[in-house]
Amino acid sequence: MGFFGKQPRTDETETTMQEPYEDLPTLPEPPRSTVVALGATMTGALRGDGVIQVEGTVEGEIDLQGAVIIAPTGLIKGPITADVVRIAGRVEGPVFARERLLLQKTGSLEGDMTTPALEVEDGGRLNGRSTMPPAAQQHLPQSTQSE
Repeated sequence: MGFFGKQPRTDETETTMQEPYEDLPTLPEPPRSTVVALGATMTGALRGDGVIQVEGTVEGEIDLQGAVIIAPTGLIKGPITADVVRIAGRVEGPVFARERLLLQKTGSLEGDMTTPALEVEDGGRLNGRSTMPPAAQQHLPQSTQSE
């Protein structure tokens, strides 16, 4: 016997109510760039895709599908691998730029670099070996290949 003296109905089918989700607004694309701000220090490895602008200090490896921009106040201590690298600050470590490397007049690179296209502005400093493979040859430098 059911509530209030009524017999339970067995012929009812349970219906579930579905809310319409089609009216929800779409979320905006998240930004694909990161800034390490002036005065900030990041330690560790950074991997992914997008753009990173370093105004502070990064101590560790950067491996990016995209661009690394080192502002005049920026410092990177560690290897960099990216499609495009623009140095206006300081880099201490090897750089592998798949497409191009721009060493601006305030920039300093203390380490070896590999890129098919290099532009050094008057005043930019490169202290290391440079290797310029043909643009079609997109291999990592010998020292960073995994065995």
